[in-house]
Amino acid sequence: MKDLLKLKTSLSEEMENILNAQIKVEAHSSSLYLAMSAWCDDQGLDNAAHFFAKQSDEERQHMLKIFNYISNRGGRAISPEITNIPTDFESFRGVFEQTLQQEMFVTEQFNNIADKCTKIKDYVTFNFLQWFLEEQVEEEYVARRILELFDVIGEEGTGKWEIDRHLVKVTYDGE
Repeated sequence: MKDLLKLKTSLSEEMENILNAQIKVEAHSSSLYLAMSAWCDDQGLDNAAHFFAKQSDEERQHMLKIFNYISNRGGRAISPEITNIPTDFESFRGVFEQTLQQEMFVTEQFNNIADKCTKIKDYVTFNFLQWFLEEQVEEEYVARRILELFDVIGEEGTGKWEIDRHLVKVTYDGE
């Protein structure tokens, strides 16, 4: 009976594999942001620690959204093993530069998946991905705006704490 159910999946094996790889990317992002949260907390940067803890949770939710999508389409979602997460970072600005770099990488991955969807005519998955693509605009925007705080305020003297105080005000309105 299980083989019969597997035959009724509406998700190609190729797309299932691609989406499982994206689950791992999201899990890696979640772990990375949690490590950044711990580092910021250790540095006394409370708002940044909270920001990254929230980001970590968001990435985990993204991972679960894809995980459930695969399962709901009759596929087999795989819980990934995550390794090589750094625990120390060179600078406060560096964690946000790495954040922007990570988000740009994630955007590229979703664009590649969307491209594959159109090539294999999997428009259901393409439609599912639209939420993630829109989310990536927000993720990159916020990281860029926070990096601008470093340019405007600078890290010298009490600059780090001023940036930490102001980063909670950075939001994306979607307009």
